[in-house]
Parts: sequence; C-alpha cells; structure tokens
Amino acid sequence: MDNLRWQRPESCGEGASCPEVAVTGGTVYVRSSLQPSSIAELTLTEWRDLLAGIRNGEFDV
Repeated sequence: MDNLRWQRPESCGEGASCPEVAVTGGTVYVRSSLQPSSIAELTLTEWRDLLAGIRNGEFDV
C-alpha cells in the first residue's frame, strides 16, 4: 500500500482531518488523514453506492 497515490479534496488544503482516496484497478481505498494506517477497501460498486448515499443525504445527522 506504500505505492498508492492518495488524493484528498482540494477544499482540505493541508488540513489534518481529511478523507483520502486511492484508486487502483477495481479497488478503491479510503482512509482518514488522522488515522492513515486504518484503510477501508471497497469495490467500485461499493464506492459508487457510498457516493450515491452521501449525495442523497443518507448519512446526514
């Protein structure tokens, strides 16, 4: 996982608490900049479903 190209939203800038995503082949890796060693591994379908849920407000509190 050391060779993954992690990306974060431009709005984060150099902030310390940002989501980071790396995509390789059919896998999407997601982590928090606060805990970079804790990495979630998603399929492309799971990633699309997660993004759709976020856009639809399914995770709003």
